Amino acid sequence: MAKVLISGYYGFKNFGDEAVLSVLTKHLNALKFDVTVLSGNVDYTEKYHNVRAVNSFDIKTVIDEIKKCDLLISGGGSLLQDVTSLKSLVYYAFIISLGLLFNRKVVIFAQGIGPLNRKVSQIIVKNLLKLCSYVSVRDKNSLEILQKWGINADLVCDPVYSLEVEKKDCKGTLGVQLRDFKTLDTNFLQKLALFINAKFSDKNVEIFSLQDSLDYDVCKKFENILLNINPEIQISVINTNITEKISELEYLIAMRFHSILVALKAGVKTCAINYDIKVEQLAKSAGIPLISMNADENFERIYSDLINIDSKKLADCDKSFDWKNFDTTVMTAF
Repeated sequence: MAKVLISGYYGFKNFGDEAVLSVLTKHLNALKFDVTVLSGNVDYTEKYHNVRAVNSFDIKTVIDEIKKCDLLISGGGSLLQDVTSLKSLVYYAFIISLGLLFNRKVVIFAQGIGPLNRKVSQIIVKNLLKLCSYVSVRDKNSLEILQKWGINADLVCDPVYSLEVEKKDCKGTLGVQLRDFKTLDTNFLQKLALFINAKFSDKNVEIFSLQDSLDYDVCKKFENILLNINPEIQISVINTNITEKISELEYLIAMRFHSILVALKAGVKTCAINYDIKVEQLAKSAGIPLISMNADENFERIYSDLINIDSKKLADCDKSFDWKNFDTTVMTAF
């Protein structure tokens, strides 16, 4: 059985990345490949995705796995960027380099390229991707960067569009999804809490933590702010069964790209919080309201736009991931 090794931000219990991995491993399993994942939490990855996993940071084991694999897949997600840290970029570039060094076919899967603020970062990524067997990116900006570098790449939608989400007709619950971010301050949370209390105090409020290491503290902080405004409001923090819970909402106000995407697939009336260009682009393509990190919008207009969303039309935003060129590459790797 052909061996595939997957490298990405996996095992850290980030909902979006784990959803991408779920879609990818399901597809590879259907093609009858022997799949191993480099993971920050081996037990979690093996249990949650039902695949073999090895520790991402056990370099000796990682090298052995690359030597044994037939194909190395890097992605999805935003791995090749230096905003998080240069160290992160160097790690993922190192994995790709090892694959190329050992003459393995390397696939860049549905990645967002950049931002690459350092010249050395640009040089590393440009020279590595030129040597890869197949490259796909998930946004036009990434495609334009690669085109300027003379690198052929496919533009694909986010793999989570292929995630199966049951559409439900639910009433009575507002979801709020927050993550820690440098521009998310108490002023923003206060304005959002006042808006929710004014317009949704009759609803149950569920605050979603999609990655506890980054989200949970800010979710609890927001819960306390809202309870201080209205001690009677029904509120809870949710960090399990995320896809199912989001699909059961009537409304969602959310930051993270993948929480918004899942909500759209489920026909949930959604308002996006614009902390990242990818969220802005998704909101505009879906025709849903958008709140800036300054929260200086006309909230009466935001509310009107939100409640008047036609849930059935949200399905028009749904897409299918195009596996054709990916499959052609992986099937000829052996």
